[in-house]
Amino acid sequence: MSSPELIVQVLRAELRAVGITYKLLAERIGMSESSVKRMFGQHDMSLSRLAQICKAAGIALEDVLRAAADVTPHADTLTLPQENSLMANPKLLLMAICCLGHWTLEQVVETYHLSEPECIGLLAELDRLGLIELKPLNRYSMRVSNAFHWLADGPVQQYFREHVVADYFGGHFDGAGETLMCIPARLSLPSARELVQKIQHLAGELARLHQGDRRLAASERDGFTLLLGFRSWEFGAFTALRRPRPAHQIGPRNK
Repeated sequence: MSSPELIVQVLRAELRAVGITYKLLAERIGMSESSVKRMFGQHDMSLSRLAQICKAAGIALEDVLRAAADVTPHADTLTLPQENSLMANPKLLLMAICCLGHWTLEQVVETYHLSEPECIGLLAELDRLGLIELKPLNRYSMRVSNAFHWLADGPVQQYFREHVVADYFGGHFDGAGETLMCIPARLSLPSARELVQKIQHLAGELARLHQGDRRLAASERDGFTLLLGFRSWEFGAFTALRRPRPAHQIGPRNK
């Protein structure tokens, strides 16, 4: 049996897919909206309550349980040899990124100069590498988790740093649903670690929204990319203007 957290996660995605908000659900099952939010947030839900929610939302309880049972733990990263294999073939890297975005084979062929046989071969190679599990009719499921990230300072991240970052930040970030923020702060190490946890939570929220919106038509979705970084850093030109510090105040970073 799947964990309660996993069942609630699947149920939340199913409710979103059919347009059921917490407020609407609360009205249908005779609870306050705050109680519904708390129930989902704490993953505190009996089987009878789960059945009631599914009935109120028009969702099959069996589908929720089956979907939760089908979800198995996956790796958050690839290995160094796997990433090296992707970098050795730009088309394979492109197909890997498309798969991480849950594109269908048809969408890839329609968008890029890749033939169907070529895409099938790339999918087979990704299956061999362990990124996906290739299924009948050229469908696939991911073998990596929703929290997937490239290896820190690995080959893919190095490539992105050298070739992608400048292109990404070359935009104006003034379109619908776009934003760019650079916020300096002086924090303690515990506060910095707390913020990293919140960033990881944000990445999880992006994965949840991405998963829920997969049911929408392609015309209703657009490609968005969240590029996050958080480090101890100061722009070199500003550092050059700093006053010299007494030796006893110099921390490990400045030695």
